[in-house]
Amino acid sequence: MSINLRSRLAWLGAAAGFLAVALVIRAIVPLGSPVEQVSGTALYASMVYAGVLFLVPGLTPYRAGGLALLWCWGAELFQLTGIPAVLSAQSLLARLVLGAAFDPLDLLWYPLGVIPLVAAHRLLRNN
Repeated sequence: MSINLRSRLAWLGAAAGFLAVALVIRAIVPLGSPVEQVSGTALYASMVYAGVLFLVPGLTPYRAGGLALLWCWGAELFQLTGIPAVLSAQSLLARLVLGAAFDPLDLLWYPLGVIPLVAAHRLLRNN
């Protein structure tokens, strides 16, 4: 198996793991609670980071982190248009990818899901 394929599979597994953790938290923590809100936002950003590296495995951690944050912030700002809310009402997948309602605090929580991964990825690449 090539290094590129192994890397992609590892990042796909990481994304699936982040999604699983988010769904478990959502199942056991009251909806709308601060823990549910912050963990969901941070884990979404972590999943996006893993998704970026699944799509482009050769990116540096900083570039992958930058792209992940751009996606997260872009998706959050897109919610101001109301389009994601309409799509999310019709599709669970749209809700997972685009969200539904703008929350300015999410803009602050996305880096919480990306920065630790950038740091860990950088350390692992250097070893």
